[in-house]
Amino acid sequence: MKKENKSVVFWLLSGCVLLFVMVVVGGITRLTNSGLSMTDWHLVTDTFPPLTEAKWEETFERYKQFPEYQKINIHNDFTLSDYKFIYFWEWFHRFIGRIIGLVFIIPFVYFLIKKRLSSETIKKCIVLLFMGGFQGFLGWFMVKSGLIDNPDVSHFRLSLHLTFAFITFAYTLWVALDLIYPNKTQIHFSLRKLARIALVFLLLQIIYGGFVAGLNAGLIHNHWPLMSDGQLIHDSVFIEQKTLFLNLVEGKSGVQFVHRTMAYVVVGLILALYFKSKKYTLSLPQKKGINTLVVVVFLQFALGVFTLLYHVPLWLGLAHQIMAFFLLTAMTFTLHRFSK
Repeated sequence: MKKENKSVVFWLLSGCVLLFVMVVVGGITRLTNSGLSMTDWHLVTDTFPPLTEAKWEETFERYKQFPEYQKINIHNDFTLSDYKFIYFWEWFHRFIGRIIGLVFIIPFVYFLIKKRLSSETIKKCIVLLFMGGFQGFLGWFMVKSGLIDNPDVSHFRLSLHLTFAFITFAYTLWVALDLIYPNKTQIHFSLRKLARIALVFLLLQIIYGGFVAGLNAGLIHNHWPLMSDGQLIHDSVFIEQKTLFLNLVEGKSGVQFVHRTMAYVVVGLILALYFKSKKYTLSLPQKKGINTLVVVVFLQFALGVFTLLYHVPLWLGLAHQIMAFFLLTAMTFTLHRFSK
């Protein structure tokens, strides 16, 4: 790494850390059913939570006008204290988003003024800027779907918001890796192709993880390796929706089945990459990337099984999401080392 790039790399990796924190807090927000507690969005006035008891009462009364309270929480002796708890997590999630924006924009302008960025890096950072703004839009687009009639957000929008956060993180890491490893390495094209395929299936698995979360599909068929009633493919996979396609994207059983099955595919592809790599002379970073991938994918697989068996407790659901982040990190690093 060139000495003049160290501060830029530190800046980009700081963004990666903040994106990781953002996803973790987003996971807590989802698992505590806090995502619909803030019923509007303002760039400035929502920066801090209500500062007086009167403001809290006013905000709580506004929340009572929406489906989540009227259809669910009104029956649960839901108090202002309960509301403050769920409000905190949604507010904190949005607050971190604002911090990420500042952490990106201010140093970016500074590095531009100081001419510390190459034209290629500037282009990549502009892409990151748009990705960050679009991610904020996706967050509100998701929340809005739960404020009309249904007291749950669309699982399609939730998955889109989650997956795009992962992609934004991966691209930020990729840009940092371009600066950390400026010199070209030997490219093994067959390994790169297999790593790309593994990344595609990993992203599909993340998408379906969002579907499972959005539909609360982890609360059914809490058995492994078979689904309920000792069936490999439970009958309910085919009967919840009108067509097979809808069952596989909107049915709880179908979505869980795909997520379970895709896990085997991801593990299989990473193992295939590992054993195929044994035929080549690899650099130390390439070896470390593949070895880390194998360890992390098995940890993630085990966490997925236990999360299912124990009916998605908060800590296991969160650990499963965090490990998915680590898996994508290892996948991005490994692919980068086989591509540049």
